[in-house]
Parts: sequence; structure tokens; C-alpha cells
Amino acid sequence: MRILVADDEKDLNAVVSRRLSVENFSVDSCYDGESAIDYLSFAEYDAVVLDIMMPKVSGLNVLTWMRERNINTPVLLLTAKDAVSDRVEGLNAGADDYLIKPFSLDELIARLHAITRRKGGIATNVLTVGDLVININTHSVTRGGKEISLSSKEFSILEFLVKNKGNVLSREKIEEHIWNYDYEGGSNVIDVYISYLRKKIDGDNAAKLIQTIRGVGYIIKDDTL
Repeated sequence: MRILVADDEKDLNAVVSRRLSVENFSVDSCYDGESAIDYLSFAEYDAVVLDIMMPKVSGLNVLTWMRERNINTPVLLLTAKDAVSDRVEGLNAGADDYLIKPFSLDELIARLHAITRRKGGIATNVLTVGDLVININTHSVTRGGKEISLSSKEFSILEFLVKNKGNVLSREKIEEHIWNYDYEGGSNVIDVYISYLRKKIDGDNAAKLIQTIRGVGYIIKDDTL
């Protein structure tokens, strides 16, 4: 998943961004609301971690800007204010959840998973396609009960495919959700990773889950249903 972290506390921003990267999120970060709007104008994110009190443009104004433009990306607000009225204001402005500083990084990650699940209509962190099972919490993958070892990028691409199972995803769409702005890769990088996944996920299985839609992109589905 691709996450934007917008918080003017640079040390906190760095800690949050680093932990999210360890958890296999693709992360962009900025330190003021104006920059957050710039990022949101040119990229699609799975979620935004947004500090309320930021220079240039406040977090609440960024949130209002998003919702006025029908950008429905889930937003987790960070706030140093613990008054009920402040939390209500944020939720009424369109936030999906909030955390009061200081907070646990484990809780932040759990809340990010929760708000992105709700957006996708997913009720659990265990995803399935046929006999393929992905546990987002433990990053474990099995097919037919057999454990499969994946790199972090392989897991991220597979997770994105499975969360969109039955839908065709273009190479550009996949790349946009897996890598951040700092990425400088080859034009065929998605094809290379899909090839790796096919060998590991489909292999000698008669039922091929990962399929190519020529000229469009890739889809994961269970044709045995």
C-alpha cells in the first residue's frame, strides 16, 4: 500500500515513515499542508496520515480540500489535542480515524489496516483467492496449505492484486501503488515481479490464479468457481 505521511514534526515523521517502510508500505512524506496538497494532486494513495497542526495549510484544511474534490482516500488524523470537540471536528470534516499524540506505532499501523479494509469492503486481514491465503498481519502466504516465501515487494504486489481480485490492474496502476516518488526503475519492472510471483504462486498448479490481459494488465482470480 502507498501511504502519505504529512507531519511537521520531522523526527516523528521520520520515525513513522521508517516503521511503515519496514511494514512493507510505500511511503511519501512531507512537512506542511501545502506540500500535502501537491502530493495528493499528483498521486493516488491508499491512506493519508495527516497532522492537524501544520504550517502553510492546516491538516483540517487539507482534509476539507480532499473531500471537496471527492478524494475519498482514508485519512488518519494525528492531533496533540485531546478535547472531544477537536476530535469531533476532524471526524465531521471527513476523517476516518484519529490518534492522539503520543501514540503507539503498532496502534497506528493497526488503524491504517482497519481504515483501508473498510474502504475496500474487507472485514479481515486474511485474504483468499481459491486456495491462496494471505495474512497481512504476519505477511505469510500459503497455497494449498504450502507456505510460500516472498520478498517484500512481491508480497506488496500480491496483496494489491488480491485486494482487487477480479479486477484488471494496469502496470501503471500497480507501480503507482507499490513505489513512492523516489523510485527510479525500469519500464518492465512490473512484468519482472509478476513473473517471479507466477513461478512461486502458480508454479505447477493446474489452476493459474495470476493472469495477463493482453494490452491491459494483470488480474488475479479463481476460474474454478
